[in-house]
Amino acid sequence: MGGVFEPLEGGGAAVALDEIEISILRSLAVQLLELIGPGEPEPAADADPLAVLFASDGPTEPPADPALARLFPDAYGGPDGPGGGEDPEELRARSAEFRRFTENDLRSRKREDALAVVRSLDSLTPPGEGAAVLELTGELPLRWLGALNDLRLTIAARLDITEDDESAALFRLPDDDPRKPMVMAYLWLGGLQETLIETL
Repeated sequence: MGGVFEPLEGGGAAVALDEIEISILRSLAVQLLELIGPGEPEPAADADPLAVLFASDGPTEPPADPALARLFPDAYGGPDGPGGGEDPEELRARSAEFRRFTENDLRSRKREDALAVVRSLDSLTPPGEGAAVLELTGELPLRWLGALNDLRLTIAARLDITEDDESAALFRLPDDDPRKPMVMAYLWLGGLQETLIETL
C-alpha cells in the first residue's frame, strides 16, 4: 500500500502516507478551509427550524474568486448550460434564488469534509522512518472523497484547467515552471481520489 487507497476488510479504505504526504494533505485541507471561510453561527436551540430556514439568506451572487466559483457554481448556467436557450435574466434570477437557499449549507458540508481530513490526519501517529496507515471507516471515506474533489477543483481553477485533456499538457511542464508543484499536487490528488472511488 504505497500512496493509494486500498479496501479494508469489513468496509472502508486505507492508505499509507509518509510524513511529507501527511504534511501536504493537511496544508492543502487547511488552505481549503481558509478559502471557504468561517461557518454561519448556530441558531438558538429553541429556534423554529422553518423560520431559521427562511430567515437565513445566503448569497445571491456567484463568488468573484474563480476557485470559489468552481466550488459553488451557478445552478443554471449560460446558453450552453442547463436551461440553455432561456432568457439570460431569468436564468440569473433562478440561479440567485437557488444559491440563496443552498450555498450556506453547501459551504458547511465542504467545510466539514475538509475538517474531517485535517482531524483524521492529526490523529495519525507520526510515521517516523516509514509510513503511517490511515484507515477510513464509517462516513470518513465519503468525507475524504468530497474534500479531495474540492481540492482538485480549487487547484484546477488556479491552474486554469477547464477540461480533462488540458491536464495532459501539464505533464510536460519543465521543472523550473512555478506551476509545477501545483500540477504535481493536482495529479497526486487525482490518483488518491481515483483509488478511493475504486475502493468504495
